[in-house]
Amino acid sequence: MAFYDALLAATETERNTLISLPLITQGGVGNISRATYIAFLTQAYHHVKHTTPLLMACGGRLSGEYEWLRTAIGEYIEEEMGHQEWVLNDIDACGADKEAVRTSASAETAASQATELMVAYAYDMINRVNPVGFFGMVLVLEGTSTAVATQAGEKIMESLQLPKQAFSYLLSHGSLDISHVSFYESLMNQITDKNDQAMIIHAAKHFYKLYGDIFREIAARTMSFY
Repeated sequence: MAFYDALLAATETERNTLISLPLITQGGVGNISRATYIAFLTQAYHHVKHTTPLLMACGGRLSGEYEWLRTAIGEYIEEEMGHQEWVLNDIDACGADKEAVRTSASAETAASQATELMVAYAYDMINRVNPVGFFGMVLVLEGTSTAVATQAGEKIMESLQLPKQAFSYLLSHGSLDISHVSFYESLMNQITDKNDQAMIIHAAKHFYKLYGDIFREIAARTMSFY
C-alpha cells in the first residue's frame, strides 16, 4: 500500500470525528449565524498567519536527504503567502473589524486557547520532535478544506445573504486545495522512512483533535445563541 493510502486509513477515525462536528455539519448546510461565521474566520486568521512561518521553519529543519521535500515546501510557500489577508478581508466584508482581529484587541478577536495549542504543537513538532511530522497538519487542514469548504461557503453565503467578497478564504481553498492534495499525495508517497511515516501518522491524529477543538470552542461560544 502506498504511504498516502496508509496514512488515510490510519487516520480515518479521527477524520470522521472532525467532519461530523456540529459546527462543520451545520456550516455545510449554511445553518450557522453571522457571529459564528465571523468567529470561524477570526480563528482561521490566527492559524493561517502561521502557515508561511511554519513552512519556512519546517524547510529549514529538514535534513539533507529531504532536499527534494524542501524544494516542494518552497512551492507551498509561494501558494500560501498572504492568505491571512484574504481572511481579514472576508471579516471586513462581513461588517466586522478586521484590524481588531489583526491586533487581537479583545478576547473575541484574539486566538482562542484551542488555536494557540494547535499552532504551538506545530512549532514544537518542527523544532523539537521531527520536522516531517508537520505534514500531519498539512493533511488535516487541506483535506478538510476539500471536503467541506466550497459547499459550506456557498451555503453560508446564501443563508446569511452576505456578499461573495466575504468568502474568498472558503471558496478559494475548497478548489485550490484539491490540487494541493494531489501534490501532497505525491510527496507522501516518496517518504519511505518508517519512523518518519509513523511520525506523520502520529501528528495527523493529534492535529485532527487539535483542529476539532477549535471548532468545538467556537461552537461553545456562539452556537448556543443561534
